[in-house]
Amino acid sequence: MPQLLLEIFSEEIPARMQQGAARDLERMASERLKAAGLSWDALTTYAGPRRLTLVVEGLPAATPDRSEEVKGPKASAPPQALEGFLRKTGLTREQLVERDGVLFAVISSQGRATPDLIPDMVDQIVRTFPWPKSMRWGTGALRWVRPIKRILCVFDGHVVPFAIDGIQSDALTEGHRFLGSGAPFPVSDFIDYRQKLEREHVLLDVADRRLRILEQAKAACAARGLALVDDDGLLDEVAGLAEWPTPILGDMDPQFLSLPPEVVRLSMKVHQKYFAVRDPSKEGLAPNFLVVANVEATDGGKALAAGNSRVLSARLNDARFFWDEDQKVGFDAWNEKLKGVTFHAKLGTLAERVDRIAALAREIAPLVGADADQAEQAARLAKADLASGMVGEFPELQGIMGGYYARLAGQPDAVADAVRDHYKPQGPNDTVPTAPLTVAVALADKLDTLVGFFAIDEKPTGSKDPFALRRAALGVIRLVLENGARVGLESLFVTAANLIQSGAPLPGQAMLQIELSRFFVDRLKVMLRDGGARHDLVDAIVETSKDRDGLVDDDLVRIVRRVEALAAFLATDDGANLLAGYKRASNILRAEEKKGPVPTGMVQTGLPNQPEEEVALAFAVGAARTRVEAALDKEDFAAAMSALAGLRGPVDAFFEAVMVNSDVAEERENRLKLLGQVRDVMGQVADFGQIAG
Repeated sequence: MPQLLLEIFSEEIPARMQQGAARDLERMASERLKAAGLSWDALTTYAGPRRLTLVVEGLPAATPDRSEEVKGPKASAPPQALEGFLRKTGLTREQLVERDGVLFAVISSQGRATPDLIPDMVDQIVRTFPWPKSMRWGTGALRWVRPIKRILCVFDGHVVPFAIDGIQSDALTEGHRFLGSGAPFPVSDFIDYRQKLEREHVLLDVADRRLRILEQAKAACAARGLALVDDDGLLDEVAGLAEWPTPILGDMDPQFLSLPPEVVRLSMKVHQKYFAVRDPSKEGLAPNFLVVANVEATDGGKALAAGNSRVLSARLNDARFFWDEDQKVGFDAWNEKLKGVTFHAKLGTLAERVDRIAALAREIAPLVGADADQAEQAARLAKADLASGMVGEFPELQGIMGGYYARLAGQPDAVADAVRDHYKPQGPNDTVPTAPLTVAVALADKLDTLVGFFAIDEKPTGSKDPFALRRAALGVIRLVLENGARVGLESLFVTAANLIQSGAPLPGQAMLQIELSRFFVDRLKVMLRDGGARHDLVDAIVETSKDRDGLVDDDLVRIVRRVEALAAFLATDDGANLLAGYKRASNILRAEEKKGPVPTGMVQTGLPNQPEEEVALAFAVGAARTRVEAALDKEDFAAAMSALAGLRGPVDAFFEAVMVNSDVAEERENRLKLLGQVRDVMGQVADFGQIAG
């Protein structure tokens, strides 16, 4: 079947926008093809420094003919209703079909040739493309990320003719700006297009560009006995900067290796887009760098390497200046400077925030096994490097530089590590600190942020989260769970809230606690689900852990252990069968509750002609209740599940032998009490009604 090939060729597209543009092109083309009634076998998009490409395989030559039957009014309907229906369908009364007293319109439309549909589709895509930033040029109103130079559009080997703001479609494209022939060349289909581009030194697929960079970069390093320092983010960026990427290994002045390696790497990456290089036989970086050029130099890249080395030296000289000057200033001056920096208009200065974090870290320290004095000291140093020259130049180094400066100032390693790592974890893939002192400061930092912004009603809404509060909550959860920290979050919410008001309770503080509790539960659910836990099991435990005010158990470690124990229990035959019994009992009780209050109280075991299965279940429930309560008191959740497993047999036997809705009122009441007790004892462990199955 025919193939559609579309290329929008422009000036340089920023690397950070390319992959998003490829996804948007795929989405927009798919939506418009479907709306036109077209189907296809495969749709693929490509993005590079100067072009967006779409190839659609297996398009039909035309859309199919359509015949649609539309139901209208009754034949006896008022004239106004009939006139409205005729206007809607564009038919006359004679063209309508009557069946069983109802009028129907049969609307037929002839299919259209696919090439006739493509111009409008491309025009809509180009004019409504969602670039993060775009520009208008020339005399028209067209906006694009950079000026469009040409549009290639070929369907089934033939040009689809149209023009957008004076840019006429054709079957021509261009190769590499410097290495190509310099003249536009024609293509007939995607295979021809891709092969000719490669001959013109253009790799269309970003995956091919990435692979070329990695292979040649590693080969260049290996030839000198060196190794490339992996950086996937930088690799993605440089793969979007060059159509024919050519890695070149250069040398740098070894004296710059006296700087912290993070400074050297960041200076290379941010300003120059260079990869760092290391010597596998030694610690730290090697005095080299790797630059990805967009040309193949005749001298093997020597001149390019030398020029880039001079530029890098200038950059690293700036970094060394900040490094030297910062060491002359120190923490006292930086903390003093923070007094004049506003954190948020409603939450005070950064210095006031530091005071709050220090007080909160002191409270948290004993809960995680850290020294309270050291926790307060680390917290008071943690934000100071924000006022340093190095962090002013490289904000990405906040915390990292503070750790270096703390060591140089003679602080203990534990304090310096806490300063360095207190921002962690900053995302789902970031490592979680395990040192108690770091955990205390990291928790204090994130909790102050969360409580502060919730207190001033700056909570996340929908997809908007300008202060990254969801990420902060996830950080708290990971710090607590991965360190097994048994901290009471609600009491810390109160402490943090009081610190914001200098000891005075915040207005609406009870509601603030509830909102934060719910927010953390939602984040915990998301994290557990992402980790593979069943959402219904999480809900079952969360619902059971709520108190009378609706607050959930604030011991996250305990909640997760209960979820894990419940999952293991339900994976057994006893668990699955007992769940079925629970649901049967609950259904009976719910039906009774609709009629009126369900009887509660002590179950009798000496009634006349009472079935032995009823008596056995009554004793089993009592024994299970005792075992469950004891197990929960010791937080032995596996034992609590084991106690419930003992109910499986008696519950099954009860439902097999006993009629709950007995004609004898006394028997019926007793059995409803018994089912209520089964539900209650199981409800101590989890809300089994939340569980699917």
